[in-house]
Amino acid sequence: MAGASFDLNQYRELVAAAQAGGYSWARFDHEPQPGDLFMRHDVDLSLEAAFEMGRLEHELGVHATYFLMTGSDFYNLDSQVGRYVVRQLRQWGHGVGQHPKYPNLDTNGRFDNVLSWHNPEPEYMSERVDGVVNVMGPPYFVQGHYRSDSNQHWREGSPLEELAAGGFEWLHLLVHPEIWVYDGETMRETMESMLDAKRDDWLGYLANDRIDLT
Repeated sequence: MAGASFDLNQYRELVAAAQAGGYSWARFDHEPQPGDLFMRHDVDLSLEAAFEMGRLEHELGVHATYFLMTGSDFYNLDSQVGRYVVRQLRQWGHGVGQHPKYPNLDTNGRFDNVLSWHNPEPEYMSERVDGVVNVMGPPYFVQGHYRSDSNQHWREGSPLEELAAGGFEWLHLLVHPEIWVYDGETMRETMESMLDAKRDDWLGYLANDRIDLT
């Protein structure tokens, strides 16, 4: 259990550890309670990765919250793929919050009432936002109750063993789907795998758009 690899097999182990520790999947709609596990996904780069992780979590009985970007340079929520992924995540029982670039908020009502800023600066990262729950503020962002896999690195160590032992009173766990869905021992290798997959996706889009690739 002490391994620090990042792939879907390891993610299954992470989920199994949480289940063994007796945790319950929680939404950001109440004060943290003992045994709560707030599974959060900031979708920075790939809707396809979010789809794959969301489907796996559905199979495993996990209820997570996916934070999606409206101003992404990497994907478009208004595309056919974007609409499909959002619809599927909701059908699988996941929450869908917004992951905006500060200070831009989406107010059209398509997201749940939660947000996490993308690449936030310390001066506003945890500040209250009128009408929306900022999950990087209190009561969810608390020392000893938060773990993140940012840049394919557990900053305070893998939570696997501590989850299995029930060592957290409650936990807010940030997981980026692209890190786990695409192969790579380093962040660079994982991003190269993602780019290879994106090329295949785009070739399919071109063919569907009747572009002659002969």
